[in-house]
Amino acid sequence: MNVDSSILDIIRAKKLIERRDIAPRIREEGDFVVVDAKGLHYRILNEVVYELAEKYKKIKLINVNGQRYIADGLRGDYYIEIHGTAGDDLGAFMNGPEIVVYGNVQDGAGNTMNAGKIIVHGNATDILGHSMRGGVIYVEGDVGYRVGVHMKEYKDQVPIIVAGGTAGDFLGEYMAGGRIIILGLKRRFTSEIVGDWIAAGIHGGAIYIRDSIEEDRLGYGAKIAEFTEEDKKYLAKILEEYCRTFGYDLNKILEHEFTKIVPESHRPYGKMYTD
Repeated sequence: MNVDSSILDIIRAKKLIERRDIAPRIREEGDFVVVDAKGLHYRILNEVVYELAEKYKKIKLINVNGQRYIADGLRGDYYIEIHGTAGDDLGAFMNGPEIVVYGNVQDGAGNTMNAGKIIVHGNATDILGHSMRGGVIYVEGDVGYRVGVHMKEYKDQVPIIVAGGTAGDFLGEYMAGGRIIILGLKRRFTSEIVGDWIAAGIHGGAIYIRDSIEEDRLGYGAKIAEFTEEDKKYLAKILEEYCRTFGYDLNKILEHEFTKIVPESHRPYGKMYTD
């Protein structure tokens, strides 16, 4: 079924149809409005998404191939499905939407997001959740370097990143708050669950890694804390939705050893500049 004429009038007002012949790419499919992104420049795709969001709460993007900045700054109760590989800064600065990616995401997904959810049925690359202030990011597979760098929290607004695979170096660098959970469920036998310099400069929040981690793997300012029964209950609460989303057994995940990493102090580099 073709999308109704009123929304096409909105898009015509932006002269998108004349520029890129957009109309044939858009159709209604049940509760969704569907956009075929094949070969579409990222700026045009994002303009279409923002205009469609004036009328539709559910948007499906198909044939996505690296287009950047999808749903950046979007506010409200939206559900966006992406089929393909989402480009850099997916969902940056967003406040409320849920984005589900059936594929991989590139650098900076969830950059400075304030609220909402990003679910990735694939892998994510570097600086996932950069400066994230709220909401959750679930990744089924591996994540890259500097995941959760500069994450922060305020009162009851606690951002969460969960990755089912492995993570690269500088995980949780300069964290000021939030929680990062790395499960290592699909790693190769010889691969490490995380890279080096874990939590370098951390001064808030906590990281949970489903494995034994030696202290020499930590960055400056981080320390290993006791993993308590309260931590296990907390993880059970957080991971329940993750396991339901990706079809994992929560009890089996929680049977394994976890390492908890926290800040040594709230001013990890203070002694370097004072007597």
